[in-house]
Amino acid sequence: MGTAAQPDPQPSAQASPALAPLLPPGPAAGAEQVVEDWGLWRRNDSHSERPRVMLNMVSTVDGRASLDGRSAPLSSSADRALFHALRTPVDAVLVGAGTVRTERYGRIVRDNASCQARLARGLPAQPLACIVSGRVALGADIPLLADPDARVAIVTGSSNRLPEGARAQLEYVRARRDGGLLDLPAALAQLRERFDVRTLLCEGGPHLAGELFAGGLVDELFLSISPTLAGDPQGDTRALRILAGTQLRPRVDLQLLGALHSGSHLFLRYGVAR
Repeated sequence: MGTAAQPDPQPSAQASPALAPLLPPGPAAGAEQVVEDWGLWRRNDSHSERPRVMLNMVSTVDGRASLDGRSAPLSSSADRALFHALRTPVDAVLVGAGTVRTERYGRIVRDNASCQARLARGLPAQPLACIVSGRVALGADIPLLADPDARVAIVTGSSNRLPEGARAQLEYVRARRDGGLLDLPAALAQLRERFDVRTLLCEGGPHLAGELFAGGLVDELFLSISPTLAGDPQGDTRALRILAGTQLRPRVDLQLLGALHSGSHLFLRYGVAR
């Protein structure tokens, strides 16, 4: 339920804004408590061949996933708090290369208290950062790739490698289907087998989100709805909705599992009906 692809440059040291639950009812709580109450720290083997996949996206009321190519203008302080809190309990965070470049991704978990919370529960201080890239066209100056403490897996159907200069701890997950395109189901299976990734949070962008849904690979959707109307400008290729590049056939039905709000910002948690 935070935003997709809008990491906070300097997460605030202040207590996170309270989120008031609408469904199920209950007392207002900070983002960390919301994640605890939702049971997102729990590990299970319900998916023996792939991780449990959760998708976190943001949208205007009329369905736009970004303004001027970025999702940050749709955010709020509560949204940013939940964005970071959702990262804390997972084994890995998956994101498309375009989003990494546009948003200048840095370290996944930045708050020391969150790192300590992970260590206390037997997890590494940092989740595995998984970047989906068709051509591995990523600059070594991206903050995440320049961080020697970052654990990064490049998920690709290509045999290319990153240019010299990246200081992150790099792995490659190569999975190719006919035509040389990325085989996402096979890539997720590798993440499960090689890195013991049981819970994976995807932060977009919309094309990657669409591919995951088209492949039947999403288990939950966290959707943050910004109290904003943006319209649909013709000819603007950046005016994407939360899913792009594919039409879902058959359609995907969702089950509302939870709803919260902070001011006029709405946060929805959906399960994917099977």
